[in-house]
Amino acid sequence: MDSFQDFKSIVPNWVNENNFELYKTRHTAEHVLHLAMTELFPEIKRAMGPPTEEGFYFDFDPGKVKISEEDIPRIEKKMKEIQKMKLPLIREDISVADAKKLFADNPYKLEWIEEYADQGKNLTVYWTGNPGDENADPDLCKGPHIESTKNIGYFKLLSIAGAYWRGDEKNKMLTRIYGTTFKSKQELESYLWQIEEAKKRDHRKLGKQLDLFSFSDLIGGGLPLFSPRGTIVRNELIGFVREMQEKRGYQAVDIPHITKKELYETSGHWDLYKDDLFHVKGFTDDHFCLKPMNCPHHTQIFASQPRSYRDLPIKYYEATKVYRDEQSGELHGLSRVRAITQDDAHVFCTPEQIEEEVIAMLEIFKEFYEVMGMETKVRLSVRDPQNKEKYLGDDSVWEKSEAILKSAMQAIDKQFYIGEGEAAFYGPKLDYMAIDSLGREWQLATAQLDMNMPERFQLEYVDSNGEKQRPVMLHRAVNGSIERFMSIAIEHFGGAFPTWLSPDQVVIIPISDNQNEYAEKLTSELVGHGVRAKTDSRSETMQSKIRSAQEWKIPYMLIVGEREENEKTVSIRFRNEKKNEVMKFDTFLTSLVDKIQNRALELKF
Repeated sequence: MDSFQDFKSIVPNWVNENNFELYKTRHTAEHVLHLAMTELFPEIKRAMGPPTEEGFYFDFDPGKVKISEEDIPRIEKKMKEIQKMKLPLIREDISVADAKKLFADNPYKLEWIEEYADQGKNLTVYWTGNPGDENADPDLCKGPHIESTKNIGYFKLLSIAGAYWRGDEKNKMLTRIYGTTFKSKQELESYLWQIEEAKKRDHRKLGKQLDLFSFSDLIGGGLPLFSPRGTIVRNELIGFVREMQEKRGYQAVDIPHITKKELYETSGHWDLYKDDLFHVKGFTDDHFCLKPMNCPHHTQIFASQPRSYRDLPIKYYEATKVYRDEQSGELHGLSRVRAITQDDAHVFCTPEQIEEEVIAMLEIFKEFYEVMGMETKVRLSVRDPQNKEKYLGDDSVWEKSEAILKSAMQAIDKQFYIGEGEAAFYGPKLDYMAIDSLGREWQLATAQLDMNMPERFQLEYVDSNGEKQRPVMLHRAVNGSIERFMSIAIEHFGGAFPTWLSPDQVVIIPISDNQNEYAEKLTSELVGHGVRAKTDSRSETMQSKIRSAQEWKIPYMLIVGEREENEKTVSIRFRNEKKNEVMKFDTFLTSLVDKIQNRALELKF
């Protein structure tokens, strides 16, 4: 029986003891898909296909065979036949020479085998079926798997797409089939509902429909352009975080967008990330690059003045762009971009102040995600104990840092789980995992403890005894990337933002031209109280104007006719309801301003 501990060193970081069985099940389902495809289309050449957090996929070279989504029902039927055969999954250790013979007609497998040949290692093959049987199917694989194909549960093939061999756009384009499997039919149906609902809420589609952002081929992929409406959403998110920070003593700073490479050589980022940066050449011989992160710049603001323990903690924040040269094939709407706006903050403090400052960060996270209507889980992200060379600092620093973060979580009585290998290269961190309205989990907010960067930059403060000491550096982001968070928020709300976040908060619809003046008067009063309001006085029917407001997902429609004008009332139509509610305008205004100021999720008063 394959156990988690046996395979801990080779499975992805997202796999843990709780989901290990599901991981093995999906890995086995992937092999069933391999076998089904080989039996239906013997001409194809298998490439690779791991299980994922969402399911599994299989990459193959179709050659001259045309395979489309219309073939999915036939492939699923064949998979069910294999499932009923209850074939065992049997591991076999194999030499490089024997592996080359077994996969002699497959150039993709041979490429993997050559890499292992250079390392002088033996390989493993998993057979679907008993190796001696005529139809037993071998595949080069590290495992792990469940014991039999009969236990792969309820599965569904989802889509077919193109994918470059090994994710490199310089390589050949292959065909990829995506699928998923769950233990129960209910879990599968819930997931399929989630996928369909996510398609309806796709932030790229809604972003265009609601005129929030766009892209231009003349500017380049991954470089979003925000319209006035999208900029309102951005500014509201940034302003909310700024408001929470300033109440807690954070100070705004501003840094340039380029730097000499020496800054990142000192910080330790250069060796790890130099190939992911945009490099800039000027008139001098200095090598510049666009900043991919802000923390090294902030260290230099701290280092610009002598610091005393009485000055600490010093808290810097800013919302600023960083730039990372993502591969074009990995770009995806706002969720994966090259120009990334971070709501970044860094706290320089004494060791004794760490826990208090971390707790203050967690309070900000709690307030922010409650306002967004998202539940949260917390992951304590620590080093991969098998690959300590990937991280800066010695064991004692890491052990101390991890203990401090655990203590902070216990102090606020917040449950957390451990994520091995998820730490930043300079220190452990607390990652807030937010759960959206579709039940999807996203890593967003983060609080990171860093004792290494102050050492590398030789940062100092003078303690109460007049001795020079190293400060501790805390890195903090609330929504991480504004762009990525916007993509999540658009889908979380389905484009129907709460009032405080909505680009248009109120539209006033006069029943006839006779009420235009009254409508404009109400609009002016709303705008005077900070409400984003407008009058729709177009020569259209009232029903057409209502449909338009609903398409724009405006929270409130105020319909005014002769009676409303005479009685100083408004007929309120909420965007998600068909009935109107009559209310004194002054009462509506007071209630609305209160909802906006308190960032309420609910529309009704």
